[in-house]
Amino acid sequence: MSTTASDPLAALGSLPGVPDAVDSVRKAVDRVYGHRVMRRRSNEVTAEAALRGSRGSAALAGADWNLEEVRRRTDFSGEDEARTVGAALRLTAEAGQLLSIWRQSPLRVLARLHLVAAGGAAPDDAVGRPRLAGEAVDEPLIEAPLPGAEEVAGRLEGLSQLIIAGGSAPALVTAAVVHGELLALRPFGSHNGLVARTAERIVLIGSGLDPKSICPAEVGHAEQGRAAYVAAFEGYTAGTPEGMAAWITHCGRSIELGVRESTAVCEALQRGAA
Repeated sequence: MSTTASDPLAALGSLPGVPDAVDSVRKAVDRVYGHRVMRRRSNEVTAEAALRGSRGSAALAGADWNLEEVRRRTDFSGEDEARTVGAALRLTAEAGQLLSIWRQSPLRVLARLHLVAAGGAAPDDAVGRPRLAGEAVDEPLIEAPLPGAEEVAGRLEGLSQLIIAGGSAPALVTAAVVHGELLALRPFGSHNGLVARTAERIVLIGSGLDPKSICPAEVGHAEQGRAAYVAAFEGYTAGTPEGMAAWITHCGRSIELGVRESTAVCEALQRGAA
């Protein structure tokens, strides 16, 4: 992430195509929040969105299970895919508990997210802290050059200061940058993609765009496919205006697809089918 504007995130919001994406996301979110089912059964929609978002995030991390298997399963120990799905479910459950801390100390939240994701699967001294020089990173989907530990520390601090300072950037822009920066840095030895997508969720909830967490962007990221996800992320790492705009609009489309998923849940609840 690089820009010289005094409010970097707000400046990204004016890139070509981004204002339209922001407006489209806002309208989509408003429509699902206005659904009649949300008046009395919003908790059910939130719970279903959490499940489907977890499934989507796990799919991008290599555990592409069908929804009913995620719903049915109770034991997520054992094989790698089960642990990945379990980590995604734990992270989604944790996200809503960290909003107040996120606004004050994003780095504490990221450490907590990694601790929750790892669930004892990583060496104790490597859990919940940024990686040190020479430590390996297990993130097979992302093949971009890996920044060194010193650069990671500096950029994490810069990202933290932007979040704490706030600003006028739309929620979509902030969420996309947080997501993209964490993918680019891969600050932990494992589970970076899961953590990055959970951080995106936290921004969307905490910003007020999606306060009930019913618009799971993870669903949309998965639906667009791993190849599209990686291609859009390469735009972020390129750092060009066109690349940044492509990443932000990709994230916006993912939110809209998450909205479509939750709208279908609302319709099913209204018909009494769920």
